[in-house]
Amino acid sequence: MRIVIFGANGATGRLLSEQALAAGHDVVAVTRRPAEFPIRHERLSVVEADVHDAPAVERAVVGADAVLSTLGVPFTRKPIAVYSGGIENIAAAMSRHGVKRLVVVSSSATESHHHAHGGFFMNRVLQPLVTATIGKTTYGDMRRMEELVRASDLEWTIVRPSGLFDAQQVTAYELHEDQAPGIFTSRNDLAASMLEQATDVRFVRKAVAVTTSEGAPTLFQMLRREAFKKD
Repeated sequence: MRIVIFGANGATGRLLSEQALAAGHDVVAVTRRPAEFPIRHERLSVVEADVHDAPAVERAVVGADAVLSTLGVPFTRKPIAVYSGGIENIAAAMSRHGVKRLVVVSSSATESHHHAHGGFFMNRVLQPLVTATIGKTTYGDMRRMEELVRASDLEWTIVRPSGLFDAQQVTAYELHEDQAPGIFTSRNDLAASMLEQATDVRFVRKAVAVTTSEGAPTLFQMLRREAFKKD
């Protein structure tokens, strides 16, 4: 397959690019800063494009069998349009060129729900606080993105991870339609689940939550890691 990856230079995008190449696919890695993309491979093309630049997006999409979007931005209180604006251009380009399969990363927080594994603090304190403050603009734009994806004529799947953490390898991750009880997702598992969806039809025109149990941190460990993270 020829797989086009938007947001390829992000943490998940790089893992996804590596996994897709290892699986034998031809990969088009789309990034605003191609010189910084660290992967080299004979079946890899690195393309410069900003998702807000519709002509550049269209050039990247031509000839694709599937388009996977790992677009993401840090939390900010400022207005965000990367997710919705990006997917609007991506979907339009795909429709014009007859590319049907689309897999996009969203978040479990776009549809707030009780996490069976989350406990009182996660469900009643942390999740409402984050979605109402530092994550408000991010999740708002993700919801707009999901609405645009659902309204498209594409064969789409929305992938919803929970709290992201780094792990050394892919595990036996779990997939649940719409929502999941788990509260963590490794970036390796997120990438693997997206690559799986490129050829799997179980969740076409559905949202799927992906969660990781093996090697997942505790909520306390995750909070401590975030508190001491260096810029």
